Amino acid sequence: MPNASVLEKKQQQVAELSEKLSAAITGVVVDYKGINVADDTALRKELREAGVDYFVVKNTLLSRAIDGTDLADMKTVLEGTTAIALSNEDYTAAARILCKFAESHDNFKVKSGFLDGKVVDVATIDSLAKLPSKEVLLATVCNAFQAPIAALARAVQAIVDKNGSTEE
Repeated sequence: MPNASVLEKKQQQVAELSEKLSAAITGVVVDYKGINVADDTALRKELREAGVDYFVVKNTLLSRAIDGTDLADMKTVLEGTTAIALSNEDYTAAARILCKFAESHDNFKVKSGFLDGKVVDVATIDSLAKLPSKEVLLATVCNAFQAPIAALARAVQAIVDKNGSTEE
């Protein structure tokens, strides 16, 4: 039986983890075994630059943090080595970075994840990873709106050029 201070510390860790999970819009749980320090450092840097919080977590602490929530279905994957990536702003960043990393590292596996507080399967995470970033999507939408306007401007300019050259 752990002493009171250890128990209190673990309860605090569970509370902090629960708070992080509830604040995140998306999360990806991975099995990180078999990656070396250099790869792990590069992965953490890329995730940090994308605004993703990535950390190793004990299965028992994560299990207690998701007890009684909609994320409780993730308990089935909580074995072995576990790390979690949480994003509070970008739906695709964690999935995109971790799935790309998993493709080039055999032992690194995506276990599960969640989206807006609901557990999703690995296939959904893979689909999410294939979506472009928010910035790329916004640029695509802007281009779609801009294309008809540009075509109209070219047509008006052609009319002006045609009328201008016949008047001379």
